[in-house]
Amino acid sequence: MTHIVCGIKPTKNMKSLRNTILYVLTLILSTGNISAASKSDKISVLIVDGFSNHGWKQTTKVVKSILETSGLFQVAVSTSPSTLEDDGWKDWDPEFGDFDVVLLNCNNIQNKEIRWPAGVEKKLEQYVSSGGGLYILHSANNSFAHWPEYNEMIGLGWRTPEEGKAVQVAENGELITIPVGEGKATYHGPRYDEVIYKLTEHPINKNFPNAWKTPDMELYKFARGPAKNLTVLSYAKDEETNINWPVEWVVAYGKGRVYNSSMGHLWKGDVFPVSYKCVGFQTTMIRATEWLATGETTYNVPADFPTEYNISLSDED
Repeated sequence: MTHIVCGIKPTKNMKSLRNTILYVLTLILSTGNISAASKSDKISVLIVDGFSNHGWKQTTKVVKSILETSGLFQVAVSTSPSTLEDDGWKDWDPEFGDFDVVLLNCNNIQNKEIRWPAGVEKKLEQYVSSGGGLYILHSANNSFAHWPEYNEMIGLGWRTPEEGKAVQVAENGELITIPVGEGKATYHGPRYDEVIYKLTEHPINKNFPNAWKTPDMELYKFARGPAKNLTVLSYAKDEETNINWPVEWVVAYGKGRVYNSSMGHLWKGDVFPVSYKCVGFQTTMIRATEWLATGETTYNVPADFPTEYNISLSDED
């Protein structure tokens, strides 16, 4: 049967034109969907900064570059006010839930008066406990000793003997717990080229060599905290005492995942220090961030990954 619309009988050419238009519209819509899917496939990361005794502005810039250059991540930044008196605190309210991973690049160790608003603290707790990923970058574990749930999330941090247990790694790989009140407060000596020894096989360090060298690293000694639901991934040996101290650890907090490490030092005035050019550190950061978001890692170990005896640096500036 032939249908006539508005009194016009469709011809063969009109049908062909209609089919062509429908094909083009379908192609446009399809292409748009592919583009949107491709964009949404990237892991969304929020870097939170604003105050630190380190070079936090440059750290954020370098970390954002490393993550985005991998092709896996889309990175945004939320910068809090930097002083206690700043009126901006009332308007600073980052939406952690809009992101797969929150990366903290801030510490208040030199000014403990600076704290996040209580509502923002609660939002981070809820974000992680409900399944969010939290990356504690270097000195971020110096932060917020006043905040009990933050201490739970990070596992170990820069704390006094009265503020938590410390952990060492025995030569046979077993963990040694130093009770609250015993031993020293957290500290580090001079920065060294440290050999990182893999302790626990994990998606982050899968296919890494059992030992690899990273340059100019601060090894935290007597990092302290509740140490609950904590897994130590790697350690390094203190040059002065031959004691093995954790370098990286992960914490299960509710349904969420937390990664914490003393790697990633960038001091005021540094631009792109060798510690950040280290291929091992960059690979670890990328894989840790991916694991925090997905529980897996797909980023391959590069051919120039460092060995126990040889440092490997990227040529980025």
